[in-house]
Amino acid sequence: MSPRRPPRVASADLLSMLGRLTAQARQGVELQQARVELAEALQREMLPATLPGLPGLRAAARYAPARHGLDIGGDWYDGFQLPEGALAFCIGDVQGHDVDAAAFMGQIRICLRAVSAVVSDPGEVLGRANEVLLSMDRDLFATCSLLRFDPRTRELESSRAGHVPSVWATVDGRYGITEDDGGLPLNLQSGSGYGVTRRRLTTAGSIVLLTDGVVEGPRFPIEVGLERVLRVVREAAGTDPDELAAEVMKVADSTGHADDAAVLVLTHDLTHDAARHAPPGRGPVV
Repeated sequence: MSPRRPPRVASADLLSMLGRLTAQARQGVELQQARVELAEALQREMLPATLPGLPGLRAAARYAPARHGLDIGGDWYDGFQLPEGALAFCIGDVQGHDVDAAAFMGQIRICLRAVSAVVSDPGEVLGRANEVLLSMDRDLFATCSLLRFDPRTRELESSRAGHVPSVWATVDGRYGITEDDGGLPLNLQSGSGYGVTRRRLTTAGSIVLLTDGVVEGPRFPIEVGLERVLRVVREAAGTDPDELAAEVMKVADSTGHADDAAVLVLTHDLTHDAARHAPPGRGPVV
């Protein structure tokens, strides 16, 4: 006895079913596209239009969205004035992407600005911001680097919350990859402490902060990417920060990355008179 065959679907019914599936797929694509466009809009609105500067310190930044338009919303940079004439700069990366990451990024940015207005120590700023973010009961976490520059002392204070190291070079040929003090990423653990590295800027040069999308991808690991950025910064230390940011971002293009990427460049100049009259630093001299 031969097995029974399932009944054939009528051509009209088959076409109707395919039409419904196509419509559902199109709605799914349109919904995803709408979320991507919303994340892009949030990203554009939350990144600063300009960065602050002072005589002897210029800043510039670059942001590149993900290659495929899906991994957007996680990276940010910021720069703002502080009481008594100091400046703060930060860069960071939120876990995940899309609208939720973009919204959380905005919360972190506002939180860091608010705490920095009343607390001067970058490590304490990160610690207090971490507690505020934990109180929001969000599932995401974020890495971040925060710098504070005092023009009176030429001192740069920095702290990291699990973020990628910064890269620096001076016009007299010194350079390095800086593993600044710090602690855990933000919004992971209550009571996290964040150490601070202090250095005095006495020689013209450049400091580059970046996110892992710049230096890590399918083509090479983060260590190789950092070395490539270091070569770029060594060759262009002390030059126009906007041009240097553009050159560093080219490293991101070579990684084959699918993530978004951000670069923040600080170029510092200092006359011999200013260096001679600056008070003694409490840390390494750059």
